[in-house]
Amino acid sequence: MYELRKDGDRDLVRSWASDIEDGTMRQAERSARSPAVAGPIALMPDAHFGLGATIGSVIPTESAIIPAAVGVDVGCGMVAVETTLDAADLPVKLDPILDAMHKEIPAGFAKRDTISTPAWRWLDKNPVPRPDELTTSQLRKVGAQLGTLGGGNHFVEICLDERDVVWAVLHSGSRGTGNLLATRHIRKAQGLTQKLSRHVEDRDLAYFLDTDPEFNAYITDMLWSQDYALRNRELMMDALLKVMKEHVATPFTQKTRINCHHNYTERETHDGRELWITRKGAIRARVGDRGIIPGSMGTGTYIVTGLGEPSSYHSASHGAGRRFGRKEAKRRFTTDEFKSKMIGRTWQSEKANDLLDESPMAYKDIDQVMRDQADLVHVDHVLHAVVNYKGTG
Repeated sequence: MYELRKDGDRDLVRSWASDIEDGTMRQAERSARSPAVAGPIALMPDAHFGLGATIGSVIPTESAIIPAAVGVDVGCGMVAVETTLDAADLPVKLDPILDAMHKEIPAGFAKRDTISTPAWRWLDKNPVPRPDELTTSQLRKVGAQLGTLGGGNHFVEICLDERDVVWAVLHSGSRGTGNLLATRHIRKAQGLTQKLSRHVEDRDLAYFLDTDPEFNAYITDMLWSQDYALRNRELMMDALLKVMKEHVATPFTQKTRINCHHNYTERETHDGRELWITRKGAIRARVGDRGIIPGSMGTGTYIVTGLGEPSSYHSASHGAGRRFGRKEAKRRFTTDEFKSKMIGRTWQSEKANDLLDESPMAYKDIDQVMRDQADLVHVDHVLHAVVNYKGTG
């Protein structure tokens, strides 16, 4: 159940977060006071401070959109596949699988030298909007980065659930292409908001109204970027399953595939109103919606089913949420502490120093996050990684 924050008679924030910093709550309240926002913001239990809008917030707007609330990794999300394998089917040594992941799924700043055939086919049917606004180099990256992981908190894992069933799990978004398109629109929104003297308490809450010509241009690019991100995850998951089939002797098939965004906007109906629902670090959790909620490199990932709680705009958290920023995490923790949290996993331990800002200690307690949102989702499975792969630059 949520805690309600009010401003006089106005409901500002419904918060499911039992572990939240004062600055994060103040930021959410600031966002909720925006004239673009059409109701109280729903704050998920993994909420933490973000650029403009809080990461882990669900923001309703009716005739307006806030580009920075969606963010620059438009369509970032998760894909998970339940296989017919169990733990006994996996090879004793998992390092060859980790090495093959590195070769098949470019990560960090890496991109493919050539555009893959599946990427070409998708882009042929779904060309980038207004390609004349992009340089030749930028257009080349649209195809070259389709099917690549990126860095930061993006990852690939092979996991076991509580039944010892094998899952393949992956986290990524729209890469540099989504960042490029989103950044342009965020700057346009800031310029227009300033030009028309629209009131915002933070310039990163700049917005377009649906009467602005820029509104439809942003929506077009944003929806395309979301589709691009979803396809990006599908291509990498196909590559991951190919790697597994090459290194696991037992033939297997997919039982379930779940692919869900957690940085995006969609038009939805709530309380009889047509609204844009922006989930900045949140998944949709209508009744029956399947979702994926990861913790961190050293903790579990939850496979869930939505319960359709209307007060959260049918939403739930997208993960554990950061407790410490990247620089702070590197100051606070040591690689020895990090490695002790990763015992039992095959991972890039030789790059522990590069990955220190992604260590489990930098994140909130995923188990507490799940307890906080027991009214939002039902837990179907809890996964624990046996192989973890991340981009390190």
